[in-house]
Amino acid sequence: MSQEELTAIQADKVVDARGTACPGPLLAAKKAIAEITSGQVMEVLSADEGTKKDIPKWATKKGHEYMGTVEESGFFKIYLRKA
Repeated sequence: MSQEELTAIQADKVVDARGTACPGPLLAAKKAIAEITSGQVMEVLSADEGTKKDIPKWATKKGHEYMGTVEESGFFKIYLRKA
């Protein structure tokens, strides 16, 4: 999925974990994904570099679709679709 396609997505759930360090963003994502239904999209905001690897790895392991990451100024957005 292209960066333009990702930025056009209206996420069903947005998790702002920019104030936490690893593993805070991953724990917030794990908690929040329980609040959406199958097929819905979750956006995770994080400033922790480790999150860019941890969340896609966790999502794939759990069967969720890792859609991509968008770099912003000082943070990034990770998009997932719940299985």
